[in-house]
Amino acid sequence: MTRVACIDIGTVTCRLAVADIEDGKIARIHKRSTIVDVGEGLAQTGVISAAAIERTVSCVDDYLTVSVAMGAPVICCTMTSASRDAANSSELLDQFAKRGLVAQVIPGDIEGRLTLLGVCLDFPGQLVLIADNGGGSTELALGMLGEDGLDVRAIRSVDVGCRRITDRFLLHSDPPSDEDVAAAHEFAHEPFEQTVKELGLREGGAERLVVTGGTVTSLVAIDAKLEPYDSSYVHLHELDQETVERIEDQLAQLTVAERAELPGLQAKRARVILGGAIAVNEVMRTCGFDRITVSESDLLFGLALTIAAAYEDRPSPVGWKPELTHLT
Repeated sequence: MTRVACIDIGTVTCRLAVADIEDGKIARIHKRSTIVDVGEGLAQTGVISAAAIERTVSCVDDYLTVSVAMGAPVICCTMTSASRDAANSSELLDQFAKRGLVAQVIPGDIEGRLTLLGVCLDFPGQLVLIADNGGGSTELALGMLGEDGLDVRAIRSVDVGCRRITDRFLLHSDPPSDEDVAAAHEFAHEPFEQTVKELGLREGGAERLVVTGGTVTSLVAIDAKLEPYDSSYVHLHELDQETVERIEDQLAQLTVAERAELPGLQAKRARVILGGAIAVNEVMRTCGFDRITVSESDLLFGLALTIAAAYEDRPSPVGWKPELTHLT
């Protein structure tokens, strides 16, 4: 059995997983998630703010301590949409390098492959369409996990996410105007519609649409008023479009402070949750699904398996080899 640690730094959250891999499968996994909001103000300035860098570095310091304490011999750190966009991502990379941690800004197609692998663990032999809805982007991927490994039929990273939508359209008033919400929908709809048509995702034969990310898990928690959060309830839970639209309408009528009081929603996610709901709603509309499956088996699961393969000198399950930092 191999124990590995992985850190994924997204636009909104910084997440840790320490996983035990046995015979190419995840036997156990310990996860943590912290909202650091790397992308705060990025749309306006083009750079990651000093405050966001400080929050993220502090979080990573904590995650490194946990990883060492749990006995993981290696760790890999990936950075996604906000770090791809920011002109000063090197400042974060330099801070991590001072700690001996090699971090990688990964392209959207690798992000999508890792998420597809993680999701497909729960649906072996099924052709699934996944949407990994993050803060700055949404990765759409069609594929399946078969006896010969991961079969990727189509993949595309689309620059639509909860933080990107919020910063462009939903900060002019609190709560936002109907016109701004409508503009946010139009912004999300067009690139999703174009991607779905270009990749033939509606005709791709997927058995289900699986959505991952903090927005969609929060929508489940809001709908069920989950306090505390219950991963066993959220994972593989289904939401229909009527429910997603109802929750979006509810969020659009509330101020950020009022959203923060909603049972089931992390207060720090209150500012971006409406933008996320709009993105999820448009993914469902453009992909032609009126029901989604919510998954917590996301990029971290795929990344853990990929790290273990690299550490054990086996072929990568996603066609990409991560850079590993040795902890022991």
